[in-house]
Amino acid sequence: MGCIPRIEYKEKLVRGKSYMLIANHTSMLDIMLMLRVSRNPFVFVGKKELVKIPIFGFFYKRVCIMVDRDNSNSRMGVYRRAQRRLNQGLSICIFPEGGVPDEDIVLDEFKDGAFKMGITHKIPIVPIVFFDAKKRFSFTLYSGGPGWLRVKVYPFIKTEALEEAQKGELRDQVRSFMLRELESSNKN
Repeated sequence: MGCIPRIEYKEKLVRGKSYMLIANHTSMLDIMLMLRVSRNPFVFVGKKELVKIPIFGFFYKRVCIMVDRDNSNSRMGVYRRAQRRLNQGLSICIFPEGGVPDEDIVLDEFKDGAFKMGITHKIPIVPIVFFDAKKRFSFTLYSGGPGWLRVKVYPFIKTEALEEAQKGELRDQVRSFMLRELESSNKN
């Protein structure tokens, strides 16, 4: 396909350690790119509706912690299932936008889940920015083309000293940082 990942690590993931991996979600390449970024085993948290997609849904429900965002019991169950996976030494990956935004949106608003989970489970949050995935292979038919897939893994955010009440502030700080990075990249 001609899309070559170029990954820059500001901090390295330590094998055997659990993390909350978060990244912007802009392309059909994002899931594959995340698998390339993290050599540590992880599980995605994703919306239940995607199980209905033929073939993809079959695999999706086997590698994801699924959540029905309209059901509070389902949302609470995610934390228990995530804890089991963390106890197995896995990391968790969430796209905090909660879905793929419209093509003209650089970075959609973030949901609380990843930040609440990171704080609750006291695992470092790892901000990751995919700069070129939308340009290479977006959700618009017949768009994109070959080229670099630049990715930056930023310094981890420690959560040990944070309380759940700080999740909104943390969410907004991380989103603002990622948006600045995306916007400054687009100017170059």
